[in-house]
Amino acid sequence: MPSEHHTAIHSMMRQMAKSVIGQEEVVRTLTLALLCNGNVLLEGLPGTAKTRSIKTLSQVLQARLGRIQFTPDLLPSDVTGNEIYQDNQGKSELTFQPGPIFSELVLADEINRAPAKVQSALLEAMEERQITVAGKTYKLPELFMVLATQNPIEQEGTYPLPEAQMDRFLMKISVDYPQTDAELAIIRMLQAEEGQAGEALDMISQDSIFGARAVIQQMPVAPAVEQYIVDLVMATRHPGEFGDKLGNWIDTGSSPRASIALHRACRAGAWLDGRDYVTPDDVRSVLHAIMRHRLIISYDALADQVTPDAIIDEIIKQVAVG
Repeated sequence: MPSEHHTAIHSMMRQMAKSVIGQEEVVRTLTLALLCNGNVLLEGLPGTAKTRSIKTLSQVLQARLGRIQFTPDLLPSDVTGNEIYQDNQGKSELTFQPGPIFSELVLADEINRAPAKVQSALLEAMEERQITVAGKTYKLPELFMVLATQNPIEQEGTYPLPEAQMDRFLMKISVDYPQTDAELAIIRMLQAEEGQAGEALDMISQDSIFGARAVIQQMPVAPAVEQYIVDLVMATRHPGEFGDKLGNWIDTGSSPRASIALHRACRAGAWLDGRDYVTPDDVRSVLHAIMRHRLIISYDALADQVTPDAIIDEIIKQVAVG
């Protein structure tokens, strides 16, 4: 019988699906990242509901949403906050003014439009859930998640994310255009919203997220599945051992964060499907989202227009379950 937390999380997904039509995989992957206490990078063309997905998630969770519009003139203090002088009973004192990073959900919109110095301001927050300003460390909210967006086109004037920052995103979601039926439903939904006849969203308690995380943390993973996870990651580091294709396509493989992320996400996926055990299919179901931004592909692969997802498909074919 489903637990209270399980019922609440599936209710959250249904509520999001009402508002983000035709993007079921986006909804599921965002949910998995939230259960894993991870950060997400969403990449998609304009108008594919990236921002709407994040706003809807904040509404269903009743979570504070901090939006940062990344631009070339953005400063690190615009993200983290800074210390300012304020008058306190006739005395001037330095007071810390928190920035938008101190929200529970942080939308970093078009993250690749700000220079590396600003992007690096997120690194400590994403990894350690804290911010250091002027030598003082400030804890971030218990529920904290960075959801960054970027556009795969219009690369002029953008700053590619450094590998160290890409590695700190648990998952990268590729957001596609909706299908015909879904697009028709989107038009009708927005018309209803404009007429203030849109269906209200049901809220869930954030305690359901924390409760689910505790259960997922205790879920065991069979040694054979753990070995499969490691073998998949090792195939990216020693691709030549798994065929000429992979050897020619991959320049640099994934870090140990990929193994850790796979171990966490496959447990969350199994729990979401109502099981207390993990199968190799659970690993494969999250592999693309976890690995696609952690591969540095070769010039030959780029020249032949081989995508990271195609490389991951080949890895799945070549790596057997022990």
